[in-house]
Amino acid sequence: MPKILGIDIPNNKHTNISLTYLYGIGPSTADKICEMAKIDPMTPAGNLTDANITAILQILQDHFLVEGDLRRQVAQNIRRLTAISCYRGVRHKRNLPCHGQRTKTNARTRKGSKKTVGAIRDRSERKQANAGK
Repeated sequence: MPKILGIDIPNNKHTNISLTYLYGIGPSTADKICEMAKIDPMTPAGNLTDANITAILQILQDHFLVEGDLRRQVAQNIRRLTAISCYRGVRHKRNLPCHGQRTKTNARTRKGSKKTVGAIRDRSERKQANAGK
């Protein structure tokens, strides 16, 4: 398994697909990297030579922000938004969607499981609930 930036990329997949295992590299970026390194994208990642891997590493370091640096930058951006208390920052603080999605019926991934809040209909139960406060 070739190791690129501390990440093991799969041997049996094409190089352009294997590169997408790195955080911050999608399919089109992987194709660009293969083109810049003059590597056939259909070559299995296990067949890459040390020179090819070195070329990929050099391109990643020179032209792209990936893995730890990119994660750090994203985290800093979110911290900045929460610090200035802008709308998106407040949504991040409350673990709600930030990009205008509806929340009345969906957004379960972000909001978590349903928590039913309702009125207590029986009078005796309502008195017990109020007495506990």
